Amino acid sequence: MNLRKHLFWIIFFGQTSLFTYAQRMEKVKYVNPFIGTAGTGHTFPGATLPGGMVQLSPETGYAGWKYCAGYRYEDKSILGFSHTHLSGTGALDLGDILLMPFTGEVSPKEDYKSEFSHADEQASPGYYSVRLKSFDVNAELTASAHVGMHRYTYPARQSGHLLLDLRHGLVGESPGRLESHVIESNFKREDRQTLSGYTITKGWAGRKHVYFVLQLNQPFTSYTWISDSTANRNQRVVFNFKSLKDSQLLVKVGISSVSIENARANLNAEIDHWNFDKVRRSAEQSWERELSSIDIDGTKQQKEIFYTALYHALIAPNNIADVNGQYRGEDNKVYQSANKTYYSTLSLWDTFRALNPLYTILYPAKTNAIVASMIDHYNVAGYLPIWTLWGHENHCMIGNHAIPIIADAYLKGIRNYDTGKAYEAMFNSLTVNHKNSDWSLYTKYGYLPSDLFKVESVSTTLENGIDDWSLAQVAKAMNKQADFVTFSKRSGFYKNLFDPSTGLMRGKNSNGKWVVPFDPLKISHASTSGGDYTEGNAWQYSWHVMQDPDGLIKLMGGKRKFVNKLDSLFTLESKVYGDGATADITGLIGQYVQGNEPSHHVAYLYTLAGEPYKAQKRINGIVNTLYSNAPDGLSGNDDCGQMSAWYIFSTLGFYPVNPASGQYVFGVPAFKKVVLKVGDKKFIIKAENLGDHNPYILETRLNGKPYKLPWLKHTDLLEGGELTFKMGDTRQ
Repeated sequence: MNLRKHLFWIIFFGQTSLFTYAQRMEKVKYVNPFIGTAGTGHTFPGATLPGGMVQLSPETGYAGWKYCAGYRYEDKSILGFSHTHLSGTGALDLGDILLMPFTGEVSPKEDYKSEFSHADEQASPGYYSVRLKSFDVNAELTASAHVGMHRYTYPARQSGHLLLDLRHGLVGESPGRLESHVIESNFKREDRQTLSGYTITKGWAGRKHVYFVLQLNQPFTSYTWISDSTANRNQRVVFNFKSLKDSQLLVKVGISSVSIENARANLNAEIDHWNFDKVRRSAEQSWERELSSIDIDGTKQQKEIFYTALYHALIAPNNIADVNGQYRGEDNKVYQSANKTYYSTLSLWDTFRALNPLYTILYPAKTNAIVASMIDHYNVAGYLPIWTLWGHENHCMIGNHAIPIIADAYLKGIRNYDTGKAYEAMFNSLTVNHKNSDWSLYTKYGYLPSDLFKVESVSTTLENGIDDWSLAQVAKAMNKQADFVTFSKRSGFYKNLFDPSTGLMRGKNSNGKWVVPFDPLKISHASTSGGDYTEGNAWQYSWHVMQDPDGLIKLMGGKRKFVNKLDSLFTLESKVYGDGATADITGLIGQYVQGNEPSHHVAYLYTLAGEPYKAQKRINGIVNTLYSNAPDGLSGNDDCGQMSAWYIFSTLGFYPVNPASGQYVFGVPAFKKVVLKVGDKKFIIKAENLGDHNPYILETRLNGKPYKLPWLKHTDLLEGGELTFKMGDTRQ
């Protein structure tokens, strides 16, 4: 009787504990990592932590633009599971240290891919599972910050195999690069349950080092080489297990950019046990903490889109410092981080627009750490990061957009770093020539001449403007009056490329004459066709004056003419053509391109031009037609969370048109109620009478008082309080 009672209470408390845990995972349950894995979203479904170094995910392909994340929802077979991935980018790299469990014959074939079905596939924050139909193996993945953990369940009473592939990687457009991208690699069998090794590869991240320690929960019985065992790279070997206890094999892989010993230390510090479910729960809890920074009152579908967007916004940048604080920097030397943090995967041309401003609201400590990492990078490279991956600069995209990020942090009071060094880094990055930044030309002509600056001259001139303006504001705050005057003047150089005859920003040569011929709809793409614009055309880039919308409105002839021109952007024919690549030009409404970043602030210009109802109409249309909870639910590359950050801001009802201004321009809310957790305070956003039949804002109140400004101030948001939108069916 006592035994029965004892068993009853064990079962009761066990079930209660599971129920309570499930209740605590209120936000995690809405995340669908498959959103963005089809179409051009380029996201991955695998296991990772917020800002984690490991992204353990399945690979369905390794070459070609569509495999930037290694996985395509449209595919039917899996090649294996590798430990590093990019989220939403438009270029390939990583895909390091691939494992693949299988059964049956071992032979030196090209791959051991398996068919799979989405019916046998699951993904949630920190967890992924799939049944490998060809081998009847169930694969499960979870992760800590530096360690990937695998659980493979093989058919009962069968021997099993595990492929370790050091050749594999995401190699770019040419499949032939699979054989050549590895410069050097090797591994050692420390014992029958431990392997250690490394790969050194050449790709988008430059010369990249990945060190690993792999531990098995039970010993292999033999191993079979399926590559040349004497080669100094591209090793591929199969480990054989004659019998597996409980038909399961557990694998832990710790990684590091520094050394094998650091990979071992990472593994031992983060997962010193074999409890897979414990690691999974810890990962889920990490995600729940981050996702709980916002509460929304929405439908199930809205919550799935919103919390998946916040999930994607938190995957990168990635902390590549090891648990002891060491990391490999821009020059491939090893450095020590005092706070054991060094953020890389800085897709700044994308994320400076909305993702980084979002962090200043919800995750200011992370913003501070990102700025500190940028300064560390500057100390080695001599200028601030532009697009860094695994600590290395790849010079992808244009501008020096670490500057508005640092300026935004500084001006918002996020300053727990060397502010003097931060100013020095910003100043030198905007005055000392470096790749793609010719300040001699820029300051001599007041623009970048198309005949002397051969590629992206218009876009680069325009994007330099927000960097110049941002530094000017920091100079003003630091009482550096001469610098304030200099960079304020430079921020107005955009005016020198405005062609009154077309009403558009246009290429100009060093002799002051416009570039001819001029096709305002033709797409420029730097790496494949050249041209004056960056992944866009004159119609799309002419609005890129974030730092001075009032000046742009005046330049275009005043508010009425400006609004008419903006109307035309959304109603022109949605045709896309150019001499080079145009794959980034997606999610079109007329010539507005939601699928690429230069358009992201444009709809909000209606508000600043005095016709907010047009902004509300356009933003509602974008939110409701170009985002969904389906695998193809993103209209373009997520770009390390920027596409998702646009959705987050826009559904709250405002957006940082100028991302360093501390002002969030009003659009239109999508939820009846939102609670933002800002430090120890709450900022509540309410939308009264919200519904499809009430799409327009009739009145705005802040803390119960009428609010007439077209934007919300960051300082008001941080104070906590309540912002109320009164919605109706009449445009204002």
